[in-house]
Amino acid sequence: MIIGKRIKELRQEYGLSLQKLADAIGVDKHAIIYWEQETNEPKASYIVRLANFFNVTTDYLLGLTDE
Repeated sequence: MIIGKRIKELRQEYGLSLQKLADAIGVDKHAIIYWEQETNEPKASYIVRLANFFNVTTDYLLGLTDE
């Protein structure tokens, strides 16, 4: 799964803590941890929220494109 890696890279690029990202998209910080560790995958609605928050495409988060 590439989505966990992309979430972590974007979060770090933006200088966000786990808690700040979690607050921004309306989830518990443990959800972010699980996504980044690729223990769980985010639901489609959270993928959309992440894409909008980071101003990237859902395809980028899913690893379908590199932009």
